[in-house]
Amino acid sequence: MRRFPTTILSASALALTLALSGCGVGAATDSPAAGTSAAPSSTGSGSDAAEGASAATRDSFFADGVSHRISVAWEESDYADMVAAYEADGSKEWMPADITIDGTVVSNVGVRLKGNSTLRSLSGGGGPMAGNANTSNTMDISSDVPESLPLLIDFDKYTDGQTYHGLTQLALRPGSPALNEALALALTAASGQATQRYAYTTYSVNGSPTQTRLLVENPDETYADSLFDTAGVLYKSDAESSFTYQGDDLATYEEQFKQLNAEGSEDVQPIVDFLKWLSEASDEEFDAELSDWVDIESFARYTATMNLLVNGDDMAGPGQNYYLWYDLQSKKISVVSWDLNLAMTGDAAASPDEQLTIGGGGGAMPPGQDDAAGTPPGGFDPGNDPGIAPGANESGGGMAGGGGRGGNELKERFLASEAFRPAYEAAYADLYHRMYGDGTATELLDEIASAVPSSDGLTAEELADQSATLQTFIDERTAALADEV
Repeated sequence: MRRFPTTILSASALALTLALSGCGVGAATDSPAAGTSAAPSSTGSGSDAAEGASAATRDSFFADGVSHRISVAWEESDYADMVAAYEADGSKEWMPADITIDGTVVSNVGVRLKGNSTLRSLSGGGGPMAGNANTSNTMDISSDVPESLPLLIDFDKYTDGQTYHGLTQLALRPGSPALNEALALALTAASGQATQRYAYTTYSVNGSPTQTRLLVENPDETYADSLFDTAGVLYKSDAESSFTYQGDDLATYEEQFKQLNAEGSEDVQPIVDFLKWLSEASDEEFDAELSDWVDIESFARYTATMNLLVNGDDMAGPGQNYYLWYDLQSKKISVVSWDLNLAMTGDAAASPDEQLTIGGGGGAMPPGQDDAAGTPPGGFDPGNDPGIAPGANESGGGMAGGGGRGGNELKERFLASEAFRPAYEAAYADLYHRMYGDGTATELLDEIASAVPSSDGLTAEELADQSATLQTFIDERTAALADEV
């Protein structure tokens, strides 16, 4: 199980955490040394005491109820070049910037665009997919409004070993206030599953009006090494990856499944071996042998969670949003969720058996099957989507050799198998009560909303409206599933 701080810290515990880390809510300092480290924070980079201190400072940054103030300064010419590169061919080029976080200046950090479907409007591919009327996430972005763009911040891109509060990278998520993503992350953590930590910030670029944005820890080597209690390897699926066997040459897969830790001692071979087995296994072999390759209980909880959160952009979505964990002790694979900005924005009445896709909802058909017209349930048609690269498999599956745009054989076969139906149903019932049935979603939403800072782009009244909208989704989802679990 992922080692996380408790979901809601008491005031005394929060004060102790901040005191130990040497910072406080709203405290500012002009000394870069107060927020940065001269040495990398990865496991094994120092004494146990130093590692413990680094973990404590990382925890304090994401402590419940703590928000931040971030301003970024970059050269306009560098920004223009970065946007032009993306508009030309979708490449995400780095540029240098200086960042001030809660009064601490961190110089010469790397910044680049981050996202896939969210960024389509920048390259003329249509606006971002932001769910339906139930969404609590406003995702309008424009290169003319730099502070609206989702970014990846890398503190040691240009300065080796530079970190902030033990963090190497932060993801600045799209939308404001993104209550749905924060709540989805919180619910995943509260249910005992691996996820990512987050915090809110007011944010500006080159003196622009401030926006309220969500910061999420971006998985890196340190994250991977602390993810579970047992040793393992974490792989990030690339947006253009294909969850298919493509031969035995490991180089074919290295860009599709980026290895985040254990480099030099491990490689992508376990994933390739699994994909080869998956491609050859009959339905009978799949049912009988999948537990030799995959942590069934963990995967059942992952698939149930994605449905409960109405997230159509998971490992089977066009964004290929997931991480693979290979446990070196059990020799089994599990899936870690990522990029939940479209969660809790679709059809609140979607049943546990529906195949969810971009836009939420689903069709009344067995999981993994398209309807008669060839359009996946939920209304997202890869063949008509302007963001789909030419040549992509329009049936919803990934292309051999990369370019995956939705569909995942493991998830689809798992959900269609009667052998694994009991595991899925048990996980679904348990997680429904943990998330919705016992009122956790409402409690967490109240906690999250109380910590969201107002800004030039978000008033208290607007925040209250967004919170009420998401509460309506929670109420509808709770009621819709009450008789199905």
